[in-house]
Amino acid sequence: MLKCLRFLKVHTPREWLQNMMKTVAVIPAAGSGIRMGGERSKQFLDLNGRPVLAVTLSHFQKCARIDAIILVVPPKDIDYCRIEIIERYTFNKVEKIVPGGKTRQDSVRLGIESIDEDYGLVLIHDGVRPLIDARFLQRVIDTAKIHQAVITGLSARETVKEVNNDFEVVKTCDRDRVWMIQTPQVFRYKDILKAHQKAYKEGWDEATDDSFLIERLGIPVKVIEGSETNIKVTTPYDLKLAGFILDQT
Repeated sequence: MLKCLRFLKVHTPREWLQNMMKTVAVIPAAGSGIRMGGERSKQFLDLNGRPVLAVTLSHFQKCARIDAIILVVPPKDIDYCRIEIIERYTFNKVEKIVPGGKTRQDSVRLGIESIDEDYGLVLIHDGVRPLIDARFLQRVIDTAKIHQAVITGLSARETVKEVNNDFEVVKTCDRDRVWMIQTPQVFRYKDILKAHQKAYKEGWDEATDDSFLIERLGIPVKVIEGSETNIKVTTPYDLKLAGFILDQT
């Protein structure tokens, strides 16, 4: 009953505008890191003296446009994450630590469904992309206040070909129209919640990013230039590269 009453709450025009400007970040970091090897999940591996996830969160802590953070991690790592990352590095913007699901898509949905305050925007960013910075986060969020959905990426620099199951070329894609998509991605709260819940209900389980679900709702998605250094730490080579880049900044 109380949950239903929350949605009936009446806001003044000023309160409504303030809520529309508020941004919550959902950080999925519930992967097992199979390709990384070893016993520790990749988000907790050491990156120049700090866990990868701690480096990622530090940028969100600094960004003035981020009002709160929902962190999604493996259920078995919740206590470790709270003590060794959130408390140790004083990330006071982390509002909740949510147990993740079987897939990234499940984890993001669970993170979004755990939001219990009024936010206008939801920013989704992979916990293992530690080389984002606060200024870029600010630019993406400001763009999302103009466009209904905003994602980041890089235009393709090499020839891209579509192949079939036998790895035979089906066609050569127009490189000028192909982008390699990254996170962060920013959406209206009501849109991304609806998109994920619809996907769950109807069994859409092949989304490689969240904007795919938004596209399926027929909502236009704006793409803005990302960053070459915004790499996703997936392999041991990625971890070494991220350490090198971090040393240069």
